Amino acid sequence: MIDMKRFMSGGAAIQPIWVFVIAITIFFSVMSDYFLSVGNLSNILVQTSTIGLIALGMTYVMINGNIDLSVGATLGLAASLAVGLQEYSLTLAVLVAIATGVALGALNGLLVWKTGVNAFIVTLGAMIGVRGLIFVYTGEQSFYASNFAFSDFGASTIGPIPVLAIIFLLCTLVMHLVLKKTGHGRNTFAVGGNPEAALDAGIRIGRNMMINFMIVGFFAALAGVLLATQMGASTPNLGRDYELWTITAVVLGGTKLTGGFGSITGTLGGVLAIGILRNGMNMMQVPAFYVLVILGVILISVLIIDQKINVKSAKGVTV
Repeated sequence: MIDMKRFMSGGAAIQPIWVFVIAITIFFSVMSDYFLSVGNLSNILVQTSTIGLIALGMTYVMINGNIDLSVGATLGLAASLAVGLQEYSLTLAVLVAIATGVALGALNGLLVWKTGVNAFIVTLGAMIGVRGLIFVYTGEQSFYASNFAFSDFGASTIGPIPVLAIIFLLCTLVMHLVLKKTGHGRNTFAVGGNPEAALDAGIRIGRNMMINFMIVGFFAALAGVLLATQMGASTPNLGRDYELWTITAVVLGGTKLTGGFGSITGTLGGVLAIGILRNGMNMMQVPAFYVLVILGVILISVLIIDQKINVKSAKGVTV
């Protein structure tokens, strides 16, 4: 019989999300002659890179048993800083943007750690507060890049592959190795799976959670900078609903909302599934809101299946 836990955790067997990715890839390749073209596949990677980068950090936070609803606002603030500070120095603008994301992540992690307040509430407050800061900083106006090197970067390629896609894939590889091969990764699973046992084992739970919030803050800010390079601009509303897309991708990839279980390879599959669905249905000229309906149904179905598996596991049944 199949060990479902191993199946979903990225062991020797293929993860369920990748079966879905392969299935929809075949479907859309049949429906459109252009779907499997190099140009379109590159577009999918670029289009998913923003959500994908945030999802890498969100995976760590959710394996910890937490969540971060402020990532979309962090992305928007980082983008505004990266574009708005260019008149002083492009390098300074980018560094300030990235540092701001890390600092906001550290603040979220510190509050969750020291106050014991649920991360959902802490980061919901941060989302509202940071979004307000964006409107204060920008004066409710859009900013436009003054440095052509900045705006050109978003369209640059190495051979046929966009640089943004390369950055996303390299970050995915690094975060996968960190999660699987380092002490921090093992501690992340331990903290999310059984905090009491992790504490007894000498793991510094608060420190581990805070680092993971800083990681997702870093990736949200990096995503904001890279998205601004694509647009050559930033807007006060940039990043709205990105937290929902990100969480959807991570959950589709098999990471449990209760913590202690997940993988970067699964998250990559979740990100690509969303990107392929949106791209493929757009090629078929299906109205965009149908994609939302389909993704909502898929997400609820995944959660129901996951819940049934958990109930069977609790009863000692191997699926």
